[in-house]
Parts: sequence; structure tokens; C-alpha cells
Amino acid sequence: MNLRQKFFVLSLLPVALAMIAIALAVRHQGNELSRAQHEAVETTSLANKRAELLHYVGLARNAIEPLYNGPDTPAAREAALATLARMEFGKDGYFFVYDLDGRSLMHPRQPELVGHNLWSLKDESGAPTIQRLIAAARGGGGYVQYAWEKPSRQQMTPKLGYVIALPRWNWMIGTGIYLDDVQATLRASDERAQSNIDRTLIWITLIASSCLAIVGLCGLVVNITELKTADAKLRQLARQVVESQELERSRISRELHDGISQLLVSVKLLLESASMRLPGSPAAASTTLGVAIDRLNGTLGEVRRISQALRPAMLDDLGLAAAIDQLAREFGSHAGLPVEMNVEGEAPALDDNIKTMLYRIAQEALTNIERHAQASRVSILLIFKPDGIHLSIADDGRGFDVTDVHHDPRHGIGLRNMRERLDAAGGALGIQSWPGLTTISAWVPLTPAAVKAALRATSRK
Repeated sequence: MNLRQKFFVLSLLPVALAMIAIALAVRHQGNELSRAQHEAVETTSLANKRAELLHYVGLARNAIEPLYNGPDTPAAREAALATLARMEFGKDGYFFVYDLDGRSLMHPRQPELVGHNLWSLKDESGAPTIQRLIAAARGGGGYVQYAWEKPSRQQMTPKLGYVIALPRWNWMIGTGIYLDDVQATLRASDERAQSNIDRTLIWITLIASSCLAIVGLCGLVVNITELKTADAKLRQLARQVVESQELERSRISRELHDGISQLLVSVKLLLESASMRLPGSPAAASTTLGVAIDRLNGTLGEVRRISQALRPAMLDDLGLAAAIDQLAREFGSHAGLPVEMNVEGEAPALDDNIKTMLYRIAQEALTNIERHAQASRVSILLIFKPDGIHLSIADDGRGFDVTDVHHDPRHGIGLRNMRERLDAAGGALGIQSWPGLTTISAWVPLTPAAVKAALRATSRK
């Protein structure tokens, strides 16, 4: 992945992680709230059931109180059992009576149990049901939760019972309420809570997906826009490169034809004239040869000038600082502008590509100043550091809009050429411009490997 793609992925990743964290937090909090609601509903429901059972057993005790406090006769006991058998509440609400030894004395819903000793009766978990009820009754009355067959459903169902003891008759009376309705209420509450959690997570997922889609769409639009802009800049740059090559070829051809060619023709004519004068007038021939030599020297100077423009020999012979200083002097003389050149640090051994790149950047910057800046002063600063080279060209001209030049593919070709050159070397280009000050800064890092390679190349030379 390139840098833009990595940035795009890294911009999406925090959003996705944040949404996942929010979803997990909501789910955890929802489960905690559901658990707390479950416990609250269960506690409230059981408290209501306990109060209801206590009320029912109180009514039963009051109903048989006269018989219990009267003479202890078989008839009084039978009448008490009959009274309790008639007392019902709801379809599955009834009273039961056992003696304290575990024998069933009255059970209106299961009369087949009457007369049987159920002391050893145990539920599915192995807990002794009747023994627990009797223990609670002997202890002054209490609540016991156990499993018992529900008459309306004829299957074992959790039940909450409340029993008290009648010590005078050696009885235990009690009643109970089946808890399947409580469990159904709890299940319904849990399902509603889970449904709410699921809906919330769905909404979070939809919102997260929408956010990611929007971010992705925006990134895609930005990428497409940037790609179109970059493509336009690349096409413009390619056209500019071709045009520059053709202009350079035309310039060189014109200079060769108008300068070198004419000088060589002139030297040829002078040599022919001296050759014809030599037999009759050696002095005139000598004068003509002197003129030819002067013209030939001028021709050599013109060749050196053209060669210097194409590839300055000073860059290879005396180094980067001397070449840029010579370039600055020639620019100042040609453009009529004072140029201040400062060099700091000791120049290390440099690769030819780095020297050429920085020289061309300085050359391009000075050309732009001459064409567009309308400046009155130019300064060049070249700093050699152990880890890199800093080149800065500043002028006091009218400046330009850096943003406009950066985004308009029709302008700033030279600046983009500088940036492309530096990017290829791992460097960076800095541009600051406003009326009265424009600064072009180039930074090229120097790695130890590059310095060693340059030293080896210098030693071979």
C-alpha cells in the first residue's frame, strides 16, 4: 500500500475500533441491566408471593381457631379438616395438612395421598420434601421452595409453600403457590431486555456501517479527485518535458548554426585567404592567420559556454558550492540583480546525481526569479550538514499563491520538477511566498552509504 492508502486505512481503523468498543460496552451494560432487572423482578415477585401465602395461612388459622382452642375431640379435628378442604384460592390454590410424623391428613387435589406417610418423599434433586416442610413448621413457621405436581398441568412445577405447626393436635398446615407464572414473567422480562439489546446493537451496527461507508466514500472521492489532479499534472508535466526538450534542442541548434557554424565558416575563409596570400605576401598571410586564430579562440569559448549550460564542468571539477557560485555570478551579470551567496559547513563527497539535482534546482529557481518575480535582490544559502544538504534561494519579489500553483496543473511546472527530483532522492521541498519574500528550500539527506559510494567514485577518478 502507498502512503495515501495507509492513511485511508488508518483513518477507518479508529472509527471501526470505536464502534466495536461502543457495541461491546452497550452489550455488557445491557446484560448487566438485564441481570439486575431479572433479580429485581424475581425478588419483588417472591416477596409478593410470600406476603400472599402468609395472608392465606393466617386466614386458615383464624378459620379453625375456635375448633383448635375448644375441646380436643375427633369431631373437632374432622370439622377443622373439612373447613380447610373447602378453602381454595384460584385454580391451583389449596391447603394441605400433615401430622408432624409425615402422614398426610388432608389433600383436596390429591386425595389418594391421604393416610400415607410421606416422610421419605424426595424431589428430583434428592431433597426430602415433607421433612423440610415439617422442619420449617416446627421452627415456628416458614417458607420452603420445592417441586410439586401442579393439578392443572399434572406435571412437577416449582412451588413456594408456607407452613405452620399446631402443636396441640401434632399437625402441620400450609399452602403454596406455584412459581411457573413467576418464571414465565422472568422469561418474558429477559426476552424483552435481550430484544432491546439486540435492537440497540443492530442500530449501532447500522450507524457504524453508515459512518464507515461515508468515510470510505469521502476517501474514495478524495482519492479520485487527487488521482485526476495528479494525472492532469503528470500529463502537463510530460508535455512540458517534451516542450522543454524541443526548446533546448532548438536553442542548441540555433546557437550551433548562428554562432559556432558562422565562426567556423569565418575561420575557414580566413585560412583560405591566408593560404592564397602566403606565396606572394607572407606578412599579410601572417596577419590573416592571427585573425583566424582569434576567431578560433572565440569559437572554443562559445563551445565552452554551450557545454557549461548543458553540464557545467566546474560541478565536477570544483564541486557544488563553486558551481552554484559561478551560476549566481552569471545570473547576476545577465539579469542585472545583486546576488548574495553564502556557504556554511564543509562539503562532503557527493554523488554526481545529488550535485546535479541541487544545481538544477538552483538553476530553475533563478530562472523563475528572472521571469516572474520582479525582484531587486536575490540571496542563496548552501549549508552542508553531516546528515544532509540544505539549499535555500530567496528573493524580495512580488511572490505568488503557493496553493494555487500546487493545485493548478497549468502552473508551477518548474516547482513540480524540483519536488519530483527531491522525492526521488528522499528529500523535501519547502515553499514560502508572499509579497516581499519568496523562499525555495531544498533538503537532501545524506546516508553513510551514499557518502561512502561517492568517496569510492572520487578515488577512482
